[in-house]
Amino acid sequence: MSSVRIAVIGAGLIGRKHIDVLRGRASEYTLAGVADPSPEAQAEAADLGYPWYATVEALLDATQPDGTVIAVPNQLHVQTGLECIERGIPILIEKPVADTVSEALHLVEAAEKAGVATLTGHHRRHNPIMQRARSVIEAGALGRVVTATSLWWLHKPVGYHDMAWRREPGGGPVLINAIHEIDCLRMLCGDIKSVQAADSNAVRGFAVEDTLAAILRFESGALGTLLLSDTVSSPWSWETNSGENPAFPNAGQDSIFIGGTQGSLSVPSLERHSHDAGKESWLTPLTQLCEPVEHADPYYAQMRNFSDVIRGIAVPVLSGRGGVVTLATTLALTESARSGQIVPVDGVVVA
Repeated sequence: MSSVRIAVIGAGLIGRKHIDVLRGRASEYTLAGVADPSPEAQAEAADLGYPWYATVEALLDATQPDGTVIAVPNQLHVQTGLECIERGIPILIEKPVADTVSEALHLVEAAEKAGVATLTGHHRRHNPIMQRARSVIEAGALGRVVTATSLWWLHKPVGYHDMAWRREPGGGPVLINAIHEIDCLRMLCGDIKSVQAADSNAVRGFAVEDTLAAILRFESGALGTLLLSDTVSSPWSWETNSGENPAFPNAGQDSIFIGGTQGSLSVPSLERHSHDAGKESWLTPLTQLCEPVEHADPYYAQMRNFSDVIRGIAVPVLSGRGGVVTLATTLALTESARSGQIVPVDGVVVA
């Protein structure tokens, strides 16, 4: 079986992660080349010995890849994606699919019309922790899911907001960080029907929010909450507990909590508390156990899924259209915080 040749467009922080994955020892995929106009990207390519191109067109013409990873700034996602789609090249596009739902749908619908596969880069869906959590819920171990809570409380470091775009609407923790939490909750509990949110910029006073609180109503009837802030010193976040990124110290806590009629599950520890069937009562002791899981870097699993989709032997773990649903749900938080109203999440159908 020959390796699937995958190119990377954009060699920033996340682009370099994809480059490292593609340069690994996996036999099913390999790095075809990289497009990024920066001198730093050119120098890194020369140092590590892989093809570099200043433009997307040059990369695609020279390498004719089997697939491309799009890791450029958000505002360039649609333009870059359409260039690949016009050439019939499958794409793995980093979240968010676009800055707006209409732009994201334009891209996804163009791909669907052309018969080109699109995947959304929400890498946590490939994390064994999340996959184990979903399997526990789908197996009915918690009974009927009633409620879910996601906490994302971190303190972004001094200097983080020196870039002007991070102080403006769209550059805050909702679109940068809450979108991951929303996608995790969708993965575990299903689609979200409506949201009601309030935000605040009281700590920093920037034009963008630093804190948000939201009530989520799931299609299943379950209710959820999302509490988010990038100005809180705390141990409660995915980054500081999942072990996914070694740059973050591990706090040994949980940040997602799923509650059902027969049990509850904490993530990422995968600690489960449950009653015996028919003995659900606050007077009855709970059984506690930790669900087993083999930890692995989700980016490698994500790339395997992409290469298998390109070969035609798998379906996307999260399609482009699925990524649009996550984007629409996340943007509904901002709309609700602005209007003070409950905002429905509708008009986007997962293929």
